[in-house]
Amino acid sequence: MNSASKARLAAIVGGSGAGKSWLAEKLHLLLGERAGRLSLDNFYRDRSHLPPSRRARINYDDPSVIEWPLFERALHESAAGRPAEQPRYDFATHCRAHAVITVPPRPVMLVDGLWLLHRPATRRLFDLRIYLDCPAKLRLSRRIARDSAERGRNAAGIRRQFRTSVAPMHGRHVAPQVRWADLVLHQPLSDTDIRALHDALWLLLQSGSLLPAWMRETFRAELTALLKAKEQFA
Repeated sequence: MNSASKARLAAIVGGSGAGKSWLAEKLHLLLGERAGRLSLDNFYRDRSHLPPSRRARINYDDPSVIEWPLFERALHESAAGRPAEQPRYDFATHCRAHAVITVPPRPVMLVDGLWLLHRPATRRLFDLRIYLDCPAKLRLSRRIARDSAERGRNAAGIRRQFRTSVAPMHGRHVAPQVRWADLVLHQPLSDTDIRALHDALWLLLQSGSLLPAWMRETFRAELTALLKAKEQFA
């Protein structure tokens, strides 16, 4: 990518377990070298200076836990066609790794996160804003599967946290973002959702002259096959 070229930024927003990282991964696979990825999850504030007991009491479902200036700097760099630095965050310890990841510039940057549209300064940076609407019961079942396998947590604790923190904060900070979305998709994705996603992505790609017009039906078929290949899960 020419460093002078402006990238198109696509936000994928939704509640915990809604399918954000799953969709970003699928779109990245489809777009290949045309796309790069950033995740808001890696920009949680480092808590290594606190004892584990203090870290455990922090409400990680409030947007204040994000280091927003660092995240917005990465978005600006990506949008300008320059490499962006992304920290690496460990949810098991609530600490950052010392090394950072350098994310190379790509014509389309897929960005997933809980609160990408929460702040006016952040949401203005996106060329496409996608909101994933997903029932709470499905989001909880996915969170149990993920946190048990990847973060060493037990099902009872996950359910308790979901009831006391995740669900209330979802209603306060995540769900209201739907008003700023260009596209609302409903999980599990229907044929109508996939068609709407195709149309929005095609406009984004055409704005950057990234695919020739004759490839539209091929692109639609590849997107549909990819999203229907197996169970929709994040």
